[in-house]
Amino acid sequence: MKLSTKGRYGLRAMLDLALNSTEEAIALSGVAERQNISISYLEQLVAKLKKAGLVNSIRGAQGGYVLAKPANEISVGDILRALEGDLNPVDCAEVMGGESTCSGADLCVTKYVWKRISDSINSAVDEIMLSELVEESLQLRNEHGKKYDSQKGTLCDK
Repeated sequence: MKLSTKGRYGLRAMLDLALNSTEEAIALSGVAERQNISISYLEQLVAKLKKAGLVNSIRGAQGGYVLAKPANEISVGDILRALEGDLNPVDCAEVMGGESTCSGADLCVTKYVWKRISDSINSAVDEIMLSELVEESLQLRNEHGKKYDSQKGTLCDK
């Protein structure tokens, strides 16, 4: 399975919001600049994240975006599914569930492979919380002798 830019950029944007919106709402222009993502594409991603209940928008002069719930309650799986849809590696009726059927399902052995891969992917991304990525990001910055300036949203020397 290969994630599109929606999933990759969206995860980076959510991490940026988690790092920067602890005290106030963050303008998308700042996220776009820090993450090197076009503002128009970022707006599309954030609309999907908002629809999924992962971010909230705040109107007004001090407006912008914030996480809709604490970072320790948002999994990487939540983010990726909001942006990419299901994370199944193949279109297999047996893996995807629902009402669709496959004429060869009774004799298909490969469905077990696709199911195990799908279960592993979903389990892995659901176990990683956004808060873990925040901690890892801050730790990496610290190890590299950089301090995070939340006012500017940038790294600076200690």
